[in-house]
Amino acid sequence: MARVRYVGPEPVTVPELGRAVEPDEVVEVPDGRYEGYVCQPANWEAVEEPRPEEIETAALPLRKAARPQKEG
Repeated sequence: MARVRYVGPEPVTVPELGRAVEPDEVVEVPDGRYEGYVCQPANWEAVEEPRPEEIETAALPLRKAARPQKEG
């Protein structure tokens, strides 16, 4: 998650976070919503940008075990 600081003059309720944010408070926001905060420089400033998307290690499909070779 990314982090931003609220630089407004008085507390503000942020429905997305489900609570009020105090002036000069640093809060975590979803990476996908980070730009929605920092595009408002009168209210928010960047603290920690979203991390580059890590390579997701998708679960590989399970392979059936090889059949044992018949000796003979």
